Amino acid sequence: MNVQASQSDFILQVEHLSMKFGGLVAIGDLSFQARRGEITALIGPNGAGKTTVFNCITGFYKPTEGMITLNKRDGSTYLLERLPNHEIPARANVARTFQNIRLFSGMTLLENLLVAQHNKLMKASGYTFLGLFGFPSYRQASAESIELARHWLEKADLVDRADDPAGDLPYGAQRRLEIARAMCTGPELLCLDEPAAGLNPRESAALNELLMDIKNSTSILLIEHDMSVVMQISDHVVVLEYGRKISDGNPQSVRTDPRVIAAYLGVDDEEVETVLTEVGDEDVIEQLDTGPDSAHGPGNSASMMAGPVSDTVEHADEGERVTVSKGASKAAQVDARAASVASKPAPAAKPAAKSSTAKAPKRTAAKAPAAKADSTSKGKQAAAKPASGKRGGRK
Repeated sequence: MNVQASQSDFILQVEHLSMKFGGLVAIGDLSFQARRGEITALIGPNGAGKTTVFNCITGFYKPTEGMITLNKRDGSTYLLERLPNHEIPARANVARTFQNIRLFSGMTLLENLLVAQHNKLMKASGYTFLGLFGFPSYRQASAESIELARHWLEKADLVDRADDPAGDLPYGAQRRLEIARAMCTGPELLCLDEPAAGLNPRESAALNELLMDIKNSTSILLIEHDMSVVMQISDHVVVLEYGRKISDGNPQSVRTDPRVIAAYLGVDDEEVETVLTEVGDEDVIEQLDTGPDSAHGPGNSASMMAGPVSDTVEHADEGERVTVSKGASKAAQVDARAASVASKPAPAAKPAAKSSTAKAPKRTAAKAPAAKADSTSKGKQAAAKPASGKRGGRK
């Protein structure tokens, strides 16, 4: 019972997900959970595999390995990797937006939101027959659809432009309209692929307000590069690098994780400590208080991200296999440096400190005779001068 209760708290469970395209491993053994009623952000550098994860969840790709479980409010459970792609939004109630805006620019805002409800309207119309004759069931369904569309237009602050063509809206308003259209499908899980891309600060603030409002009724899985959006509205953050998870936790713990700073922000190894100093995590700074380790850095390569070509492409009997070299992962470099610091014996630093303090008196002692020698030499020179003066007097 406790296990079932704990599982019901999570709307999405991704377990050991892997996605391979021929010999390329885009996602490797990825596991994470999205809690119901929260905003879970999936972040990482370009090419980390974030959109591939979305495509596996929404049915565009069928994963090579792993299991994707969606738990609905009514207690039903769906394995998304086994459902046909058209049944994932219809039965599992998963909606999605894309990086590029995909609106019907010639239709009005209201019509765009009504199109999202076509399944419900088609059933109520008896697939056009009841709608043609104006049956009460169809008129009621039509009125409910219009009311729902106006509701989300108000939430998106677009109700004043309900009869304007969608193509006439500014870019930020089109983003909000696309999210409102997805919400008209009645999803339990809303997947947003970079909704804040290209928005100015004012439009990002309006988007944050809309997403916080949506969170009250629908769980959100978010891909985003705008860290101001991620840190302000996310409850849980999962960080990917080269298709593998390198960090998982709340925004505060993720933003101070040295692996995230090195991998996602793209800083050099010697700059990690500078960034951590600005963040203010002293514990992590102490762990990384060492010089750059060239043994764990990337080798010579035509690609600065992939490392040596010989380490990246391997040939075998079963065909070509493409993997990521050990030196390519910035997060792995940080882990290696932290491990090297931990492996060093702690008492070794103490004798070095004693030797440095012991040398100090020797230096002062060495300087003292030199000073005396200088003073004696000066005295001899001074004594020599009067002698010369006496010689002058005799003359």
